[in-house]
Amino acid sequence: MTRVCHIISGLGTGGAEMMLYNLVGRMDRSRFDVAVISLLDRGDLGGRIERTGTQVRVLGMKRGIPTPTALWRLRKQLKALRPEVIQGWMYHGNLAATLGAALVGGDIPVVWGIHHSLYDLGQERFLTRQVVRLGVRLSRSPAATVYVSRLGAGQHAAFGFDNTRARVIPNGFDGERFQPDPATRRAVRAELGLDRDAVLVGLFARYHPMKDHGNLLRAAARLIGSQPQARFLLAGTQVDAANPELRGQIDRLGLQDKVILLGERRDIPRWMAGLDILCMSSSHGEAFPMVVGEAMASGVPCVVTDVGDAGGLVGDTGRVVPPRDAEALAAALAALVALRPEQRLALGLAARRRVLDHFSLDGVVGEYQALYQALARPR
Repeated sequence: MTRVCHIISGLGTGGAEMMLYNLVGRMDRSRFDVAVISLLDRGDLGGRIERTGTQVRVLGMKRGIPTPTALWRLRKQLKALRPEVIQGWMYHGNLAATLGAALVGGDIPVVWGIHHSLYDLGQERFLTRQVVRLGVRLSRSPAATVYVSRLGAGQHAAFGFDNTRARVIPNGFDGERFQPDPATRRAVRAELGLDRDAVLVGLFARYHPMKDHGNLLRAAARLIGSQPQARFLLAGTQVDAANPELRGQIDRLGLQDKVILLGERRDIPRWMAGLDILCMSSSHGEAFPMVVGEAMASGVPCVVTDVGDAGGLVGDTGRVVPPRDAEALAAALAALVALRPEQRLALGLAARRRVLDHFSLDGVVGEYQALYQALARPR
């Protein structure tokens, strides 16, 4: 039995956090004993991860530079868990994994997980910039570095990361949890009060500058003139009427009756199955976006900005446009909105075949398990 401990900043519902949840839920428990340490809190996923049979331990750290007390808690938890492999998730989790292994001693192999593309360090928060710079200096230390995107691997190498022991393992997608469902589609549309000819475009992302909601809204304003049947469904943290900045953009563009704000939801597979088109309008930062693969598994064709490996994920089953170009985004959306329903359905089914053929969750879990097994040193 190989003991693996995953360390991550928090357990909110971001893309990397969802991939962690998917991974631990599918790992072979006859071969692996799995634990998760969350540096901050349990978030929305803590309970769900525990229900997979995974230990979840929370340090309750405050955001910022870790205190001696926080490091002592990390050491104490690792001493109790006695992992044979420690896997970090994202920049802060990677740093914590390296520090924790050093505090415990015993030469535990550490795996870094990088779920970000690195276009411009100036776009990141101050503390994140410092952690990335420290990551360059420490990047020779992990036994392996896993990037979820090829573009991200190249960008980090150009920034100075040592990629001698790097590999790319993309995110994987669950074709059972996300799949086409005509009955759910009808129920969602009835709940939203949509006309039969309405074409529903979704953007599911937290409200954050890198997600560039304004790009989609500007594209929507252009699109409505030629395709008045288009409607836009937005979901995610702070994507609701209580967000004055988002509400103001919608009002200024005259989209009040065209945009539906769901806020943060836990039943994303249901809403995904109700879409006609998924849009990812991000300006930077994405690596291998979970929401795009989930939409594809749901049989939904996608229009994405060319950020990270999103274009390679979509392939010829959707449309790829430059970031921060509302005119190009509107044109790509218009092309799919104008299709006959059976044409969009065929494109969506091709997307599902592509994502399950090349990026299945089981295949990705197998790659992680093989890596952990190769690195583990019984203690």
